[in-house]
Amino acid sequence: MRLNDFSKNIRVNDQRGQGGLGGGAGGKLGCGAVVIAILGAVVFGIDPMTTLGTIDQVQQQTGSGQGQASGRTVEESCSVNQYSRETCSALSSLDETWAPLFAAANIDFEQPTLNFYDGTGRSGCGAAQAAMGPFYCPTDQGIYIDTSFYDQLDRQLGAGGDFARAYVIGHEYGHHVQTLTGTSNWVRQMQQQNPRQANQLQVRMELQADCYAGVWAAKNPQLIEPGDIEEGLTAASAIGDDKLTQGRVSPDNFTHGTSQQRMQWLQKGLRTGDEDQCDTFADVRR
Repeated sequence: MRLNDFSKNIRVNDQRGQGGLGGGAGGKLGCGAVVIAILGAVVFGIDPMTTLGTIDQVQQQTGSGQGQASGRTVEESCSVNQYSRETCSALSSLDETWAPLFAAANIDFEQPTLNFYDGTGRSGCGAAQAAMGPFYCPTDQGIYIDTSFYDQLDRQLGAGGDFARAYVIGHEYGHHVQTLTGTSNWVRQMQQQNPRQANQLQVRMELQADCYAGVWAAKNPQLIEPGDIEEGLTAASAIGDDKLTQGRVSPDNFTHGTSQQRMQWLQKGLRTGDEDQCDTFADVRR
């Protein structure tokens, strides 16, 4: 993918290289921590007890919200390594693509903040842990990533390539779009009203974010190189719920969609280049 170099106007917060996580009052491990540990074991082969120990250390840190910035400038943070530069460049392109679409729709646009961390960190949604993979926090409108995830995506999931990495950021940015448009709040309300449908609604959220990632790429055809689309589809397939559960298929517990669904919605965004075609909730709204 021929990404242009990043703009210095993007929002970046860098938690890398800040040393220990500090002490403080003891905390309790919640269900979320256990889930993270299990995912770490299933997807990345991480010892669950190691993950739990790390999360417990993070949760004992006093205070909440984002970690303190490292003092690096945007240019310095984005130049730490190749993956950092790629991620910042993808964020710049995403900002430049989505901002005019929001303006045309008369919806206020706000840039998300890209948050780098290594191993463990803090987000507006609580602990950031490498085993969680990249994620978006609606509370502080931040995209969080430990760039070592890209190596795991390549070596352990067989989904390497620069477009595969760009797709990951495009997907997380899709969640930001959902926050700004009010979709995220609407889904949370629907989940509260009908808890039995909570997972299915979450799957639709994830599939829409996949579609939005495809729309971004489709609106920037000059950036696409031969093989890019295949890389993106391979990544979408590799992180389907049915693949990550290693054969223990339980659709009622899916949260991101099957490999086929994820490829289907990414392809739809790529094919149409139209964000209005990404309504994964069309039948629910009727």
